[in-house]
Amino acid sequence: MKIDPRCAYCLLSTVYYEARLSTDKPAVIGEVLIAALDALQKNFKPGAGRCTATMATIVHRRALKILDDPDPYMKKKLISRQVVNKLMPHARLLVDDGGLIDRFRRAITASVIGNTLDFGVDGFDVNEAGFDQEFNRLFHHGLTVDDTDKMISLLGDVVYLADNSGEILLDTLVIKEIKRQGGRVTLVVRGAPILNDATMEDVEIHGLDKIVDAVLTTGSNAIGVCRDEAPQELKDALNRATLIISKGMANYETMSEYDYKPIAYILRTKCQAVADDLGLDVDILIAKLAE
Repeated sequence: MKIDPRCAYCLLSTVYYEARLSTDKPAVIGEVLIAALDALQKNFKPGAGRCTATMATIVHRRALKILDDPDPYMKKKLISRQVVNKLMPHARLLVDDGGLIDRFRRAITASVIGNTLDFGVDGFDVNEAGFDQEFNRLFHHGLTVDDTDKMISLLGDVVYLADNSGEILLDTLVIKEIKRQGGRVTLVVRGAPILNDATMEDVEIHGLDKIVDAVLTTGSNAIGVCRDEAPQELKDALNRATLIISKGMANYETMSEYDYKPIAYILRTKCQAVADDLGLDVDILIAKLAE
């Protein structure tokens, strides 16, 4: 996905949010915003072909350097893990209520709803305290774009690109359904903390290495998947995959720039620019297969 003029305001808003998570010192917050503005002035060129997530990576790396804080979102990650941990027994019951094919659809739906647990997205608020009610409402509404039936025959060797901490637990519902159908799963998390994205810490906390065939990282704290910074083993896995499942908006923003196919984009369209790029409405649940 190419940079959009609307991304500039959103990036500044997210950087401000991130700075406030890390410090209450106005001078430091101001310094972070000045650095973000400088990065935007030097690198933000709509129409020049730069990827949105690449631009976001540049800006957030500048912010993190000034904050001297490797993980400003840590408290938010802890909250989202607690919220999803509490929800998991109910989510499993909802998935188990379907037949073989419907179980996969239900698992995907639950996982996509988990993409709601995102923080700092301009114009999108997360109610952690009421997430269980929101989960039930969205689950019974279902996917607006539903290509899950087309994915069933592609579940031989799956690369699963995870997105946020907390919601990765709901991703395990999908992973278990893939394994139930005899598929192999390579789980991919960020190589280092960035925003509230899942890292190896989430894998270790939840023992996710025990339910997948392999765990890889993106190789860095780049937002989404930066192929230039990715380890060769990840590139090899992507090349041989029978299906890539790309979770969340940042992964969409980067993976849509590459030529990997088939790829399933599963996410909640929380941003108008991303929704427009997909040719869809904002604030819907999608499981869209690109072949």
